[in-house]
Amino acid sequence: MKKVMGLVFGMAILLGGLNLAAAQENTSGVKPPPKVLIIAREFLKPGRMGSIHERTESAFVQAFTRAKWPTHYIAVDSLSGKPRSLFLIGYDSFDAWEKDYAALQKNPALAAALDHASLVDGDLQSDADSSVLSFNEDYSLRSSVNIAQMRYFEISLYHVRAGHQKDWEELVKLVKAGYEKVPDVRWACYDLVYGQQEGRTYVIFSPLKSASEIDAEAAQDKAFTAAMGPDGMKKLAELEATAIESSQTNLFAFNPRMSYPSDDWVKTDPQFWKPAPPPMPKKPAAAPAPPAAQ
Repeated sequence: MKKVMGLVFGMAILLGGLNLAAAQENTSGVKPPPKVLIIAREFLKPGRMGSIHERTESAFVQAFTRAKWPTHYIAVDSLSGKPRSLFLIGYDSFDAWEKDYAALQKNPALAAALDHASLVDGDLQSDADSSVLSFNEDYSLRSSVNIAQMRYFEISLYHVRAGHQKDWEELVKLVKAGYEKVPDVRWACYDLVYGQQEGRTYVIFSPLKSASEIDAEAAQDKAFTAAMGPDGMKKLAELEATAIESSQTNLFAFNPRMSYPSDDWVKTDPQFWKPAPPPMPKKPAAAPAPPAAQ
């Protein structure tokens, strides 16, 4: 819950407001999170991030653009942990996901373009996987935001000990109640439904407009600690030790060159969402001609 469980639980990734599927939108661009979130992860070989990866990913963006595909996605790059890129696709339901997949299978030109792009992009990867998440509103706080204005995600993953689900629920309840008293703290929590890690796993996304919000987190955590009081913090520490088997938090930056944004996002900030294409590699200089034979 933001870095939420950061200082709170002694722990150092969504995503509140990421609505990539069709949904009701108000005039401010604020939306609730999608109910179903697909995350595709690409772990990259050393030296393959940056413009090298952006060039191969641009083939996917171009294919979807030519097809005028209605489902959009955001790409984010890791600023901590292993070099990797995440591709986030949201849907209103599992049924909507199924229909999108079925429509893709009925578009052979798009499917062929994506297959070709996957082969080229795959040469840069050391590993890849995907996960399916379901939005948990009860565990979230102020999760509706204008995602087009965001630039970073803090993404936290929590794995709950077997048999300690009730302790986890009590822990989240206390944290959420404490941060309700602290302005500008927001997060969206997702249950891991299908993926690589077994057991009860939760993924918490905190969207950030700028890195200055990271600087502000220390003051927010102090305000939270004051709101909870010594007894409340002691209870949280006890629940953390009991409920959480493992956790990690990492920082990711939005990458507009690898994203397929909606027209609404582009209108919000065209300079960010429609940047110049990634630079092409320069051709090596021609080798000098060998000296003429004597």
